[in-house]
Amino acid sequence: MKKWLVPLIIVGVIAYALYSWAVGGFYNTAVEYQENAKTTWSKVESSYQRRNDLIGNLVKTVQGAADFEKSTLTDVINARAKATSVNINAGDLTPEKMAQFQQAQAGMSGALSKLLVSVERYPDLKANQNFLELQSQLEGTENRINVARDRFNEGVNVYNKHIKKFPGSFLAGIFNFDEMNRFKSDPGAEKAPDVDFNFK
Repeated sequence: MKKWLVPLIIVGVIAYALYSWAVGGFYNTAVEYQENAKTTWSKVESSYQRRNDLIGNLVKTVQGAADFEKSTLTDVINARAKATSVNINAGDLTPEKMAQFQQAQAGMSGALSKLLVSVERYPDLKANQNFLELQSQLEGTENRINVARDRFNEGVNVYNKHIKKFPGSFLAGIFNFDEMNRFKSDPGAEKAPDVDFNFK
């Protein structure tokens, strides 16, 4: 064997080992973390969709109440239509689209809060078994939404740390792995709204 082949073989083995490490150690893990984060985003959307479905049923129940404030119902119906019209592909979670999604959902939350406060003036509606069941399901769904958003942020955090730590920060550019955006709290969200789901 010629002497010049030995260093060439060594360089080739090292290059192959580095390539295998980059693909196996970084790339595949980044794909796994990214897909996990996208899956958790779909669960966020699913939780919001469940809320929108329940609100549709709630509106139908409330519409049956005599002389219920039409403007309040209209606000809820319009907010629900806007909230359901804003969808984001998990692969395109830009800050602008996330803000648009959150704004639509915040509008839905505000309209729903107003509706539930208005119900206080309708004793028959508060005693309606269908309404009480929907109200209970909505409360559970709000909890699901919070859990889903937290899990999404956790998944994004794992992925972002993986692509930002060296040497991942170098390899991320080569393999086109971009930072994912987290779900941010709405302005003023640190002040919890006083909405009582348990009417008496």
